[in-house]
Order: sequence, then C-alpha cells, then structure tokens
Amino acid sequence: MTQHPAVPTSFLMLYVAGRTPNAQRALENRQRLIDATGGEIAIEIVDVSIQPDKAEAAGILATPTLSDESCHPARRLIGDLGDIDQVLDYFGYRKKG
Repeated sequence: MTQHPAVPTSFLMLYVAGRTPNAQRALENRQRLIDATGGEIAIEIVDVSIQPDKAEAAGILATPTLSDESCHPARRLIGDLGDIDQVLDYFGYRKKG
C-alpha cells in the first residue's frame, strides 16, 4: 500500500522580520511543525519587512508571530516556537507518529 503525503487541511501564517536570528529560528521551527503534523498544516511566511501592509492589516505588532486567522479573533502565538508539542497543543493539533 502506497502512503500519500498529507494534503494540508489547515493554514497558519508565520510573520517574521527579515533574516534575523529569531526569524531564522522561527523558519526552522515552521518546518518542524509541518513535519510533526505529517503535513496536515501549511504555514505561509510573511516577511513584514517586505510586506508591511499584510502585517498592518492583520494587526501584527511583534515578530515572530504564528497566527491562525481562520477563527475570530485570530489565535496567535508570539515569540519562541521551539517547543513543538506546546505550539501544536495551543493551536489544537496532534503530533503524528
């Protein structure tokens, strides 16, 4: 039986600012989050230094910020995303495998 990669069922936004060490860590943790869910989430990257209008429209005041904008009000986690289990729990996802 061939196992097909998961199609993302949820989409989050990751707001970062440029190529700072904090932004780089957030980008690494983004991939860890996607991998931990078996690809069931997609996380779009918004660099606020390039797209400040998107950050302003979303009300982003600090980076890195991971945001689920599918709910109202948006559910947001600001800062270190290194504790993958805690981040997944906060957004209501389960780790695969």
